[in-house]
Amino acid sequence: MKHYVYILGLILTLALSGCGVVVIEDGQTGVKADFGKIQNEPLGTGWHWFITLVTWIETWNVKTQEIKETAAVPSSEGLISALDVSVLFNVPIDKAVHVRKTIGRNYGSTVLEPYVREAIRNVVSGYQVKALYSIEGRHEIGQKILQFLKSKLDERGIVIQDVLLRDVRLPAVFSQSIEAKLKTEQEALQKEFELQKAKKDAEINVARAEGLAKGNRILGESITDSYLRYRWVEALQASEKQVVYVPTEANMPIMEASRWKEFDKKTA
Repeated sequence: MKHYVYILGLILTLALSGCGVVVIEDGQTGVKADFGKIQNEPLGTGWHWFITLVTWIETWNVKTQEIKETAAVPSSEGLISALDVSVLFNVPIDKAVHVRKTIGRNYGSTVLEPYVREAIRNVVSGYQVKALYSIEGRHEIGQKILQFLKSKLDERGIVIQDVLLRDVRLPAVFSQSIEAKLKTEQEALQKEFELQKAKKDAEINVARAEGLAKGNRILGESITDSYLRYRWVEALQASEKQVVYVPTEANMPIMEASRWKEFDKKTA
């Protein structure tokens, strides 16, 4: 407890005497200037004391940062598309002093944002709008924007890590044409399915008809005169009727039957 009281008292004493303190954390660096002249070496992590009347220290973020940009850009056909782009970047520790001297603390709005807008406009304008619709096209556009920014900003001390196309809003005319194309393709697939089904149904019907015709042909070939006589004799054996035989030229009998009881009644 006494240790913290001592430190607090020391800080208050230094503050009242015109001294200041800056704490540099991990992921940060410090840019120091004495009498308005920026020192060439960046400050490392830790506590740094300085006299406020002659020195100032700025804390700089050297971790990965993101800048988001939304732009409406024309394609090579003149159609306007809206893009949401994220650019990942950072200022390395060894470049912080250089950026502070040559660009300033507000380097994001001074050079980064204008270059991002220029990159999006210049790259996308060289592509047809359908390139924004495909995954391959978006990847290629993102890589070209990345290369453009690297060529412009690496030498200025700003490291561009990656470019991400978060969202693409295509022109209404193109979106409608895509929907119409997809609808046409779905209808064509449906018709192809119906055609295949109709062919399969026809094949089944033909197979059934051929099977029935074959069965009838086999049955017709199996019905001979001998078979018919056999079936006739078999029927007579099961019948209770009296049969009268009348010979014919085809050797097939003409049958006339009556019950014996009815015959007896008529002759009685």
